[in-house]
Amino acid sequence: MAASLDPHDRSSWYFGQMSRQDATDLLMSEREGGVFLVRDSTSIQGDYVLCVREDNKVSHYIINKIQRDGQTMFRIGDQQFPDLSSLLTFYKSHYLDTTPLVRPAPKRIEKVVAKYDFEGRDAEDLPFKKGEVLTVVTKDEEQWWTARNSLGQTGAIPVPYVQKYEESDSKPSMGVTSVGSVISKELTGKPKINLQRDLPAEARVNKARVPNAYDKTALKLEVGDIIKVTKMNINGQWEGELNGKHGHFPFTHVDFLQDLQDGDAR
Repeated sequence: MAASLDPHDRSSWYFGQMSRQDATDLLMSEREGGVFLVRDSTSIQGDYVLCVREDNKVSHYIINKIQRDGQTMFRIGDQQFPDLSSLLTFYKSHYLDTTPLVRPAPKRIEKVVAKYDFEGRDAEDLPFKKGEVLTVVTKDEEQWWTARNSLGQTGAIPVPYVQKYEESDSKPSMGVTSVGSVISKELTGKPKINLQRDLPAEARVNKARVPNAYDKTALKLEVGDIIKVTKMNINGQWEGELNGKHGHFPFTHVDFLQDLQDGDAR
């Protein structure tokens, strides 16, 4: 039975960060007009886009998030609404171009497999072990997604630590997820980590780590230690010098001194 439209069920129709082409491809795979989704605007931060299958095309309607008399409003065309749910309720019974909204597009289940251990650093992080399979819930940012493990626990995961997983394969796909130049959690106030930074650069250890006794190249970290970062590998295992020893360590265990100072300045 086809899903119906519940404007208040945000998880059913909000797809987060999604390209125009991906939205078009997904909606064109549906035969029924009025199938839709809401995604983040890729051109204006904070705005949204209502993507709808209409006849033999997909229409993309910009939703502007505006401030009016001290209140946040959402504008689409010449209509304004207090929230996205009200907007969808209106177009459930009013035509956009050739159709009203009928139902949200089905969300494809996407799974990833861990390439490395991730211990987590904050309460909102989801720790996992190498080889663990996770279900992607939302792609909140380019480098940090929300995922769910087999126990039903959800949290933030660093994208460079995982890769696409195909259940039909006996082994996980070796197609490595693309990684941009910045790993950040700006939405939670984290310092931005720029992978194009000039090195070497000093960083402060924020979490203690005792490496495996058999791993002779891993550095032992104590909170407050100052480490000289000499190389930032895209897999999240960075290299540096500490107490006269050169070795590797997880990027999640350090904060660059310059970033901490910039954060204090703000």
